[in-house]
Amino acid sequence: MKIAIDAMGGDRAPAEIVKGALAAAREWPDTELVLVGVPEAIEAHLDGSRPSNLSIHPASEKIEADDEPVRAVRRKKDASMVVAGRLVREGGADAMLSAGNTGALMTTGLLVVGRMDGIERPALAPVLPTLDNVGVLALDLGANMDAKPEHLAQYAVMGSIYREKVHGIARPRVGLLNVGTEPGKGSELTKAAFELLEKAPIDFVGNVESRDVMQRNCDVLVCDGFAGNILLKTMEGTAGAMMKELKSAFTSSLLTKLAAAVLMPGLKGLKNKMDYAQYGGAPLLGLNGLVVKCHGSSDAESVKNAVRQARIALQARLIPTVAAEIKGKEVLS
Repeated sequence: MKIAIDAMGGDRAPAEIVKGALAAAREWPDTELVLVGVPEAIEAHLDGSRPSNLSIHPASEKIEADDEPVRAVRRKKDASMVVAGRLVREGGADAMLSAGNTGALMTTGLLVVGRMDGIERPALAPVLPTLDNVGVLALDLGANMDAKPEHLAQYAVMGSIYREKVHGIARPRVGLLNVGTEPGKGSELTKAAFELLEKAPIDFVGNVESRDVMQRNCDVLVCDGFAGNILLKTMEGTAGAMMKELKSAFTSSLLTKLAAAVLMPGLKGLKNKMDYAQYGGAPLLGLNGLVVKCHGSSDAESVKNAVRQARIALQARLIPTVAAEIKGKEVLS
């Protein structure tokens, strides 16, 4: 399998992206990794012992974090993100990943890679951490800020297929993110989506409140990109603040330092459970190729884990499986 990596996208690019790609190439020698970007900028961060399964594909431009997505993708034809998308579309790579501008990646997916038949809007679908370590597949968490009820119904079907076929969960439970569990709660969007989800070919368990997500009261969480991204950032911020406070408390005195030494294994396990870097990246479901979005501030570890996620998705034939299943189901549109 071959995975194209946007080396120029992200807050820490290209240094951390290249470092993560190097680690991934050494970890999985059966996977060919292609760093897409300015060759001189990439080579400056290689350690001189480049693995044979790591190569560079030139791209002279990059899409900035503050670029307007559609304009940037259309005008910057040789941007690293766009070139990586073109490799996927033309068969030069089986998947691509990027930590760059989310809106631009979404646009690249739509305009360059192409949309899956039967799906109007792709969705960003990361796995959120849960207390039982199984996780909740949540979509959409930021690809589309203005969704329609029909889009949420399509997210539910795609997410259900993903959980069943890739994660092996039989009859995954699908919940709708809302401000209350009772039917009829929420905005006009969630009320209309609730009615569609009741008719969809899924195991719909009703509305779910954000406070219960980590208890895994559903396997697939459906929401619009605006609410979903707020949920994601709130979870990340809370986890970061909690770990910061724990570190402060356990280093305040000799006694607490001794206590920390005893509790360290458990604290590391908690940190890993709450750390987005452990999950690496999230697929944009609904495209004709595998496109994985990494966190904008991804470090080398996160990039390596994103490659791992892409490998798992490719081995499970995620995209062709979802496409085939979608054709066999009545997806509301």
